Amino acid sequence: MAELNSTFWGQREGIKPDLVCGRSADYMVAPGHFAMLACSTIVLGGFLRTFLKNSEVVVLTVLSLVGFVVGRLAYDFIEVFQVIYPLLRTPSFSLYCYIAPLMIFLAALDVDFYILKNVLWQVLLTGLISFSTTFIIIGFVAMKLNKESWDLQCCLLFSMTIGLTDPIHSVKSLKTIGISKMYTDIIRGESMIMCCITCIFFGILQSNLPHMFVLKELHIILDFSLSISGSILFGYWCARIIEFVLTDLFSNTLTNVVFCISVVYMIFYIVEFLKMSGMIALVTVGLNLDSLSFKPKMELIITKFLTMFSSVFQHIIYAFFGIIIGCGKPTYFQFHTITFTLILFVALNFVRLFTVVLVSPILMHSNYKYNWKWGVIIAWSGIKGIFSLLLAPEIYNLAEQKSQVPEMFILYVQIISLMTMGINSNMMTYLAKKLGMCAISLPRQMAMRNAFSHIQEIIENARTLFKTEKILTNVNWTLVEEKTTIKYSIPSSACQLLHVSHEREEQESPTDEVLIEEARLHVAIIQMSSFEKQCQDGILDRKAARILIGATKSYCPIQGKFMSIYDVSTYIKARSWLIKFKNILTVLEYRKDKAHFIPYGKNKFLKFIYHVVFSEEFEYAGHIMSLIYIYPIITHLWPVARELNVLTLILLNYYFIFLYALQSALKIIILKRKYFHQHWNTLEFFILLIGIVDILCVYFVKFKPDNMILIQITVVIGYLRIIRFIPLIKTIIPLLINVADVQIKKRLSLLYSITKGYVKSQEDAKFLVKQISGRGSIYQKLYEILETNKRDAVKELGLIEHEGRDVVIALKTRQAIQMVIAKSLKHLSFLWSRGIIDKHEGVEMNKVLLSKIKALNNFPMAIPPPTPDDYLHKIVWLENKEVLIKFFKERTKLAYFDYGDVICKEGEMPQGIYLIISGMAILHSSPPTFGISQALRSDRGSQTLFTEFCTCGDIIGELSCLLKREIEYTAICETILQACFISLEDLYEGFDVFWPFLEYKIWLKLALSTAHQYFESALIDEDLTFEKCALLNVAYVETVSSCNEMTIDYATVKLVIVVYGSVIDTNTEAPYLAPCILPKTCKQVQGTSDLSKLLVIQASESVKDSNSKVLGSVNTSPHVTNREYNWKRKEELETGFHYRKRY
Repeated sequence: MAELNSTFWGQREGIKPDLVCGRSADYMVAPGHFAMLACSTIVLGGFLRTFLKNSEVVVLTVLSLVGFVVGRLAYDFIEVFQVIYPLLRTPSFSLYCYIAPLMIFLAALDVDFYILKNVLWQVLLTGLISFSTTFIIIGFVAMKLNKESWDLQCCLLFSMTIGLTDPIHSVKSLKTIGISKMYTDIIRGESMIMCCITCIFFGILQSNLPHMFVLKELHIILDFSLSISGSILFGYWCARIIEFVLTDLFSNTLTNVVFCISVVYMIFYIVEFLKMSGMIALVTVGLNLDSLSFKPKMELIITKFLTMFSSVFQHIIYAFFGIIIGCGKPTYFQFHTITFTLILFVALNFVRLFTVVLVSPILMHSNYKYNWKWGVIIAWSGIKGIFSLLLAPEIYNLAEQKSQVPEMFILYVQIISLMTMGINSNMMTYLAKKLGMCAISLPRQMAMRNAFSHIQEIIENARTLFKTEKILTNVNWTLVEEKTTIKYSIPSSACQLLHVSHEREEQESPTDEVLIEEARLHVAIIQMSSFEKQCQDGILDRKAARILIGATKSYCPIQGKFMSIYDVSTYIKARSWLIKFKNILTVLEYRKDKAHFIPYGKNKFLKFIYHVVFSEEFEYAGHIMSLIYIYPIITHLWPVARELNVLTLILLNYYFIFLYALQSALKIIILKRKYFHQHWNTLEFFILLIGIVDILCVYFVKFKPDNMILIQITVVIGYLRIIRFIPLIKTIIPLLINVADVQIKKRLSLLYSITKGYVKSQEDAKFLVKQISGRGSIYQKLYEILETNKRDAVKELGLIEHEGRDVVIALKTRQAIQMVIAKSLKHLSFLWSRGIIDKHEGVEMNKVLLSKIKALNNFPMAIPPPTPDDYLHKIVWLENKEVLIKFFKERTKLAYFDYGDVICKEGEMPQGIYLIISGMAILHSSPPTFGISQALRSDRGSQTLFTEFCTCGDIIGELSCLLKREIEYTAICETILQACFISLEDLYEGFDVFWPFLEYKIWLKLALSTAHQYFESALIDEDLTFEKCALLNVAYVETVSSCNEMTIDYATVKLVIVVYGSVIDTNTEAPYLAPCILPKTCKQVQGTSDLSKLLVIQASESVKDSNSKVLGSVNTSPHVTNREYNWKRKEELETGFHYRKRY
């Protein structure tokens, strides 16, 4: 049997290449048996994982032993050998290509790129030091202490292979006990660096195996550098393509999963085909994909599939490699194998500890809280795994001196990987708990306790609400309360500090600084969650969200640092270079201003030259002249061609200089001294002078051919002929200006989106941080910090809007459209889930809405801002009449306000009215008086504050200007605000010019607004629009004072509403204060205030007959006919009017 035994790596004496285990291939291999073996391995692994939960190492050990038993059976029985024969014939590189891409991509996808970027140079140094120390020390141990016939090359390859740290298993145990992701990413990043370096070295050796004897150090370094740079670049662009596909609105889940897995393999094979590193390319792809690179919940689904495949691959590899080990000769498995395995295990952990000692100074000088405790944990993180196993067969393949027992490479690697998985992972977990690295701090416990209390309040409120429902009348609420009550308990991983924490809490509470620091970390988490939510809702652009999340993670490790909007601006760097570049191009742009150079007199020659110089053809002729000169300059610069065409080049030079002189002369004739005011004209004149000097030098060389200095000057000036192409630059300057303008607009749009997203995150943080704050002082400090940061951000929004208002309008419009469609999609999902909409109809409607969202990709980048003329047409009391609009257009001024500016204050005299064009203002005041005297409204002692938000199209100050009395509210800008301002004098001039209907129209508009606000339910059947009331007299305003009375005929009147002032019933003397609806019993009223306004709503049958009555009552009104508007103070008469909602 020993004579027939061999290995599957190579060819021995008298053995053909396809023979394995020494068996001759004189039998037929039964088809389908190997597939059954693979499926059985997967099923066995699944059952083991089901029964041995959280025991991955036990599952892999059992599968390895089962594989070893199958291998021993194959060694002795030909029937079993037929089953495993396809496995032994499979090239080891094929297994590597099947499994390694998916595993490394899964590891990279779980790493936070922003955290890794902050510690990139520390991780790189750690990886390089770890690789070097392992390479040297383990290679020495394998060379000196191993009794196998391994040469130096085998020992070094073996040290590189077994020194690989598995990026998946190295942090798997730490993730389950709540260790900070920062430290797990450091370990995982170091593991991926070692894997990539080792794979590159193996790839270089494999591709250059036929030429190993001529390999030089420079060749290896060059291949290494090109492989890294090319792979990173290829991986980055592949990540962008994958993100574009995965975020497509019309893609489905199944398509995305299949695409993601297939494209991973495609990238790996393409990069390997191009002689680069597929591993580095996939690491780059995984690092550049984050939660924003997928549709909502898609990342979780794809990660689940990748995890499932990785688990299956690990089970298959450990079982198959166990089979391969079992196929080896049993005589080589001796006691020395066990001792050398233990030596390797100790040596590997020593190397890991030695590496941690070397890199500790590097990590301690970083911004992270690295200490000796973390060093101890990292020292045990050198867990080996599937990557070492996949490369183990390559040791034999790449070695020049072939080992007699290649199975030993796999045996040592597989046993060491299982030992490190079992021992090192448990030691890491034990030490992390023992050293208190996963214990919860006292401030965090307080925050969690407050959160639990808040959740318990929600549960209690839900129970109270459910008790009122009829369907839950016979419920045992005592049992419900017992089963739904939750209590705060510290997780088991923090049990080591439980007693200490209670003692500390009893003896002393943490200081405000400690609590603020803990709250700062919570705020950062809330902000990042807010950024992701805004991106998913379409409020925030994906690029802006990624920048904000990256900035938050960058500033989060800085103790006591709350990220402000200025920190974000610093993070994304200044944008000033684009504006400076555009300004330089604007200065260099060639302009032709005809207006300043019109020739005077009747000189036809000057007029002819004027038309020639300022024509487009003249400009094009100059450009064509420069382009035609390309061939002569090439001939001049080419020595051989220059010698053959000396006379031709001289004549052509004369010709072009003559054209330049003619061009300059024509311009000087027209422009005179202003010719040199244009930079391009100065340059052309300078080119002309250089050309003339060139001609003179060539001419003098003919007379003095022996003068070397003159010849050298002539040669140098001849090369200066190339500057004749510089004027061509002015043809591309307009294009460059447009490109720069587009980039500036993109940058402004991005900055505005970033700032707006930051403001929203501050609002979310203010709302949520209250739930975890147990101290009022802490919440107050946090509130002040967040409010200050929000105000700074809103001011920054104003500056950005000043800089590019058209860009901001386009961005806001696009976001508004996207939010409306997103809301429609939510309603559609609700109707679909309730069965109101059929499935087919829902799919079609969903496609329509998604297509509208996708069409926003072509939305214009800038929308011109509306002009004051556009908004004057929207003032209802101007009724879109051109004579009124023209009158006020000439008197309107634009007013600009920044965030926090006060437009008008309560108690001030009005200066005019403000028509808001863009922005938002908030109005604060005490309850409105409606022109009621203090004596009559003494019972209205409410101190409730009122507020109203005024936005685009609203008017501020109408009533105060009508009455010429003090303003009763304070208007403050909530954003940057632009308004049309009409002064009080101009407004009253309009009243005089357009007497009397303009003032009446304003009162009608105010009366209708008051009626709709306070009596909406009573007017629900009335169509009281301003246009209808103005044209058809459906409703009109009546003025009543203490000097006159008004009789109400309910045969023609439907409702009478007191909208301003107060009246009394002359029959019963019952008072009626605005706002109120007069009862039907009230037939005659008299005013009790200086001015009272009543809105009279006519019956439908009397609308046509009331037109003359309205005009008559308006014309004969004592208030309207009196043109003396006296200024009154609040002390003299308490009046005021505003429409607000309760705050």
